[in-house]
Amino acid sequence: MSSSESGKATFDELKLSQETLAALERADYEHPSPIQAGLIPVALQGSDVIGQARTGTGKTASFAIPILEQLKPRQEVRGIQALILVPTRELAVQVREEVEKLAFGRQVTCLALYGGKPVRGQIEKLRRNPQIIVGTPGRLLDHIGRRTVLLDHISMLVLDEADRMLDIGFRPDIEKILRRCPTTRQTLLLSATIPPPVERLARQYMRDPQKLNFSPKDVTVDTIDQYYFTVDGRRKFELLVRLLKRDQPKQAIVFCKTKKGTDRIYHRLSKSTKLVACIHGDMDQNARDRAMASFRQGKARILVATDVVGRGIDVTSISHIINFDIPHFCDDYIHRVGRAGRMGREGIAYTFVTPEEGNELTRIEIRINVQLKRDEMDRFDAVEELDSSSSQGQESTTTEPAPPAPPDSLRRGRGPRRHRRAL
Repeated sequence: MSSSESGKATFDELKLSQETLAALERADYEHPSPIQAGLIPVALQGSDVIGQARTGTGKTASFAIPILEQLKPRQEVRGIQALILVPTRELAVQVREEVEKLAFGRQVTCLALYGGKPVRGQIEKLRRNPQIIVGTPGRLLDHIGRRTVLLDHISMLVLDEADRMLDIGFRPDIEKILRRCPTTRQTLLLSATIPPPVERLARQYMRDPQKLNFSPKDVTVDTIDQYYFTVDGRRKFELLVRLLKRDQPKQAIVFCKTKKGTDRIYHRLSKSTKLVACIHGDMDQNARDRAMASFRQGKARILVATDVVGRGIDVTSISHIINFDIPHFCDDYIHRVGRAGRMGREGIAYTFVTPEEGNELTRIEIRINVQLKRDEMDRFDAVEELDSSSSQGQESTTTEPAPPAPPDSLRRGRGPRRHRRAL
């Protein structure tokens, strides 16, 4: 069927090599996503590109394919030819896997470099002369300092999730790396948002970049239904258990505010099911890898996590996002919810809101220009009476003092009236 008949572009129209087309067919990539159809032709022309797109839109393939198409044979270039910088270890692994999948049938080696793994083992793999490196800035600088990574032959550089890398303080490391790369390189910058710090980085280190915006005006994922529950902090865990039982999600991520809170929720859930995994920044890398592998393979149905997996993690079978703790920042809400609804699939998101957090919910609604729908659990008291026995055995992910007794309107599961719903 031609593209005009189907209404969709085809990978054939992008004038890709037969090796790439065969790899795409093997990976069941039928049609390019908008960012792939828009960015790949521009990148193949050698232009620098600033691409704005949220995660879950096929962003990784949009830069992996131009890299693979433009690699020179090993006989011509012995060193590293392409460098992909990412903010997190989990994203480094995911990008490497995507590159390897799209490189099927080619003699291409891609290596991920990130902290939490022994440097010695990575040095051994670097001796095999990989053409493509995916790395986090800190570990990459470590290897550059040891001269186990040389950037003299870099012809393509990708900054993936650029806004996130700057958010978490990687700007000095990124600039050190960029200054060591050849000025003749091609640079692709991918970011969910383009705040002023990203603009400044692009102006300083890119050459007349073309700007491509694939983000819809509505910043939320339109295939995701979004709800909130009003619930006392001491009743959150019971609500979580009831919600999981009611909805029976195919796979769900439960987002918590703190690492300790994540551990507590995980241990309590694991008493009743083995289909749960946990991930946060204080875990050693092997444990994080095992948790992500278990979740990707479907062995774990529920992943309890901090915002360490709020960006870039692509598990297509996620049906539910549960914000056990409402996020501090509106954009964190957007990225959390974006874990469901990947590549246009449907999903559902729930946010637990305590009586004191009405203003935070309103801020999120203003940011996403969507009013969350209220949900209630049958025969569930959202707020319990505060007496000497009520606090025993109740769960909260923080150690803050208990909030004051709620108004009568909150009892018997009825949520507060939030009069300011400005959108």
